[in-house]
Amino acid sequence: MHTVSVKLGSRSYAIRIGGGLLGRIGLECQRLGLGKRCAIITDKNAGKFYSKAVFDALARGGFFPALITVPVGETAKSLRTVQSCYDHLAAQRLERKSFVVALGGGVVGDLAGFVAATYLRGISFIQAPTTLLAQVDSSVGGKTGVNLRGGKNLVGAFYQPRLVLCDLDTLNTLPEREFRAGLAEVIKYGIIADAKLFALLDHHLPKILKRDCRTLASIVARCCQIKADVVSRDETEGGLRSILNFGHTIGHAIENSAGYGKVLHGEAISIGQAAAARLSQIRSGLPKRDAERIAELFQRAGLPTRIHLKAAQRQKVFNAMRLDKKVSDGEIRFVLAKKIGKVVWNQRVPERDIGPMLEAIGR
Repeated sequence: MHTVSVKLGSRSYAIRIGGGLLGRIGLECQRLGLGKRCAIITDKNAGKFYSKAVFDALARGGFFPALITVPVGETAKSLRTVQSCYDHLAAQRLERKSFVVALGGGVVGDLAGFVAATYLRGISFIQAPTTLLAQVDSSVGGKTGVNLRGGKNLVGAFYQPRLVLCDLDTLNTLPEREFRAGLAEVIKYGIIADAKLFALLDHHLPKILKRDCRTLASIVARCCQIKADVVSRDETEGGLRSILNFGHTIGHAIENSAGYGKVLHGEAISIGQAAAARLSQIRSGLPKRDAERIAELFQRAGLPTRIHLKAAQRQKVFNAMRLDKKVSDGEIRFVLAKKIGKVVWNQRVPERDIGPMLEAIGR
């Protein structure tokens, strides 16, 4: 088992990575001294495979869990679903010492984390991510939130979990499309912070696609370490943490414009990162060969680097980008790459460069 620490003073916590960890969740919660009442928030997909095991493990640990099942997909990240969760927590009489377990992918983690952050002005929560994307990215760092019609994650809070349990056995039940979508975030870490990781992904991609456990364990641990280091230095995205958004300004706009669920988050940010690499050639001096290597790795991973967009759809994507949380003083800001393994953030990009970029990814 690998253990990565997120160092945030009194709010520090561990990320545990390995097989069979869901069966230990009751013991881990005992060690944290959490209250006896708790709720598992999951969706129908993850719940079908893992809710009973987690429920039973918590019960063996002396806890009294309740199960809350939410719809599958991005549409679950809504204020309506949040209200429903609040009502369930109140009915089960959860108290301030109680806690929530987020069991599922990134959607469940974002939703359950926001519920925990705001119910009774904040109760503890545990992240138990069951997708590759959630294990390497969204479960770590305390970003929680839900979507509005105007954009993704426009309502949320920074609220750290008490523990993250990345049970690699859960990756065996992931549909192929979901697994490949998770690789988009894995590849991102190589682009933004670790050229050696990028090279390793390039070399070992066939083993990764076969879900080789040993290879995945080291890769997930490395991604978590990179994110933990960034979050420890910049918890609330005042500067450095922005690098984690490479490709996300464009990707979130594509998700919003296409309709949540039609394009998976990982697929959208794969397109977004390929587009950000093109912008980086123009604006930050990314070598052409590096931009090509980035696009090629996404393509070899079975991820898209383009999406067909008509003129009206391109305008819709551009309008969605204007609503992104990273817009400052009315200007869209980007994370851009200088080379593989090094990026710069808060970069202004004029509209004259954004239009051609959208045309290039939309052909």
